[in-house]
Amino acid sequence: MSLSDPDHDLVAAELGRDPTPAETALFENLWSEHCAYRSSRPLLSAFDSEADQVVVGPGDDAAVVALPTYADDGEETYVAVGIESHNHPSYVDPYDGAATGVGGIVRDILSMGAYPIALTDSLYFGGFDREHSRYLFEGVVEGIADYGNAIGVPTVGGSVEFHDGYEGNPLVNVACVGLVTEDRLVTAEAKTPGNKLVLVGNATGRDGLGGASFASEDLGEDAETEDRPAVQVGDPYTEKLLIEANEALIDEDLILAARDLGAAGLGGASSELVAKGGLGARIELDRVHQREPNMSALEILLAESQERMCYEVRPEDVERVAEIAARYDLGCSVIGEVTEGNYVCTFEGSESGGRETVVDVPAEFLADGAPMNDLPMADPPRPERDLPDADLEGAFDAVLASPNTASKEWVYRQYDHEVGTRTARRPGDDAAIMAVREAGTGLALSAGASPAWTSADPYDGARAVALENATNLAAKGATPHAAVDCLNGGNPEKPDVYGGFGAIVDGLADMCSALSVPVVGGNVSLYNDSVAGPIPPTPTLAMLGVREGYDAPPMGLSGEGTLLEVGAAGGGLGGSAYLSQAGGSDRFPDLPAEPAAVVDAVAAVAALDSTLATHDVSHGGLAVTLAEMVTADAGASVTVDDAEALFDETPGRIVVETTDVEAVRDAAGDLPVRDLGATTPDQRLKIAVGDGQLERTAETIATRRDVIERELD
Repeated sequence: MSLSDPDHDLVAAELGRDPTPAETALFENLWSEHCAYRSSRPLLSAFDSEADQVVVGPGDDAAVVALPTYADDGEETYVAVGIESHNHPSYVDPYDGAATGVGGIVRDILSMGAYPIALTDSLYFGGFDREHSRYLFEGVVEGIADYGNAIGVPTVGGSVEFHDGYEGNPLVNVACVGLVTEDRLVTAEAKTPGNKLVLVGNATGRDGLGGASFASEDLGEDAETEDRPAVQVGDPYTEKLLIEANEALIDEDLILAARDLGAAGLGGASSELVAKGGLGARIELDRVHQREPNMSALEILLAESQERMCYEVRPEDVERVAEIAARYDLGCSVIGEVTEGNYVCTFEGSESGGRETVVDVPAEFLADGAPMNDLPMADPPRPERDLPDADLEGAFDAVLASPNTASKEWVYRQYDHEVGTRTARRPGDDAAIMAVREAGTGLALSAGASPAWTSADPYDGARAVALENATNLAAKGATPHAAVDCLNGGNPEKPDVYGGFGAIVDGLADMCSALSVPVVGGNVSLYNDSVAGPIPPTPTLAMLGVREGYDAPPMGLSGEGTLLEVGAAGGGLGGSAYLSQAGGSDRFPDLPAEPAAVVDAVAAVAALDSTLATHDVSHGGLAVTLAEMVTADAGASVTVDDAEALFDETPGRIVVETTDVEAVRDAAGDLPVRDLGATTPDQRLKIAVGDGQLERTAETIATRRDVIERELD
């Protein structure tokens, strides 16, 4: 580990001396792109983060927003939400990289005093036809399933995308939500000098050393072997004990501030904790409980061993904290105390003998002193209209069988998505819904991005990602409430890559602002670049919605109503699954001028008593939407104008099965409502397209859409 020359000179000037080896490593990690957001922070002011419901905004381990209360005797309830990336580790070791990504985001929720109730995962891999992509895909899904299932937090939603741009650098973006009340809320801001710093959880080993700096550089050809020591190893059973111990500590009001040990390990968590309070700390590193012999001060300081929390505790409460930790068979070390001075770490066991000061720096300078980058940008190119004259039936079958629009049941079937008994709408629908019975509120969750959209047009593609997530919520009768983002890009030192990244930031920010959705937190992951090239700019968004009650309309047809399309198409096929199968290019479709009105109208339609089924129109267009709605009990007979109408992916639209057409038109207000056709009892999908006719049985559709399971099994 080493600082760049400019950073070294800046640190030396601040300290009045050369930094020690431990200080050098600490600054190198905490001033890395992964921790300090040196290239992205100048852009993030584009996001609106304030709203009446926001309790804790960006800057803490997780954000906290207040939920509306719909039950007469309901309690005021907060939801904590966070999102993280574990991209580089998941390339080097897909199982442990993904598993520890889950563990890390869950601990971010714990550090707010909240109890985790749901996870979403948004996953991005190279072409599905490549053996290495499948290896990474299977390992990541297994890691998420094994960790999430073992800790008892259901994985209820997310997305999976395959794109050639991820061949050398997959993305694993994981979000978590948890519940907390005002009296139990904790933040990561140290309160009072003299309070103790207590480390609770797993013993510290040598795994994950330099993980933050590793995540801030391009992946090399030998990353799978050379960078393996930077990947953490998870223990979900200890994490489950930590979840319950954290709850017990909060029950007894023993925790004043908390931070989970993630990037940069103990050094990162403890220095950031005290820096937020404008304070310092004195830490004795040899007091940390360790699982490996002869660990150095630097290893103890920067190891990213998992399942560990750093707490600020009143001196008189330390003994009780240790008792609760012992009850849950967790390690507990009093490692130091909060001070009014510098951030100081000492270590007994050095070659010189005696206790040595290895770190003595201003905490705020360490945590927040990294200089920001001012990098050049280049505008990405825009495609021209070049539509193919494709065979309609062949294109329809190819789109249904594309791994990006095919069934993801193979993935979510491996997750326990009902543990905790809150899951009212399960994976496979537009949005998951969790029952927050304390408030009588349905909490809807949608998460994902579309690399095909943002490759075609980074700005409008990112706007479409935000609108699609909002439409997913609205299709289940929920209104958007808040969002967190995970912004993934390649090497920002390349002007075209940084230009694309800047465009997705602006696009996501502009659409969330237009939807009046505060972006309350997030994560940035840059240097997702490899010998295969940079990834597509990827703005994963996890959006929360709220609704009264939990009884949302299903996606599958009942066979008892009329089919309507609510919302307007955008007159473009850029970024569509159709073009990826048929070839050609096109401009990105136009998005609604008043997206908030569109989302409100869709939610109103979904909430009607006469609405029998709803499904959003996005990836694969009407072709995939209708195919996914056909069930073993009901089919459909519909008419569309042409191939563009069938495959247009403009978000902000839904297909509705209703028994009251006029009620839908009234609820839709100014939105276009088009009669598509009717449901049928014969389990067939019949689509008249201009002068042509498509017809497929539910069984044929299911077989084509099972390509992932068929190929992997």
